[in-house]
Amino acid sequence: MTKKDIVRTIAEEIGLPQQKAREFVQTTFDTLVETLVREGRIELRNFGIFQIKQREARVGRNPRTGEEVPVSARRVVVFKPGKKMEEKVQKAGGFPNHPPRGGDGEPDQNGSP
Repeated sequence: MTKKDIVRTIAEEIGLPQQKAREFVQTTFDTLVETLVREGRIELRNFGIFQIKQREARVGRNPRTGEEVPVSARRVVVFKPGKKMEEKVQKAGGFPNHPPRGGDGEPDQNGSP
């Protein structure tokens, strides 16, 4: 699902013009990002928790050459799904029937797309 899909769904469900729904969605996303940067954590009941965590510096490995490379410390956003989301995902089982983003849809050597 893309932002465009979210806008279209909100516009249809609530009966808003798409431009108003687009403004609403963008304002919501902007507010979430600003709050996360400022406070470091956003908890949305029955949905999940977004949190900024510090990743320590480490030594990684180039997968092509096997050469060790330094990976600097950085802040990352992590998401922990809420109980209701987790339950729905577990109940649904399986995976959606479409290739991952950037995939060409062709099966790999194991037969997976």
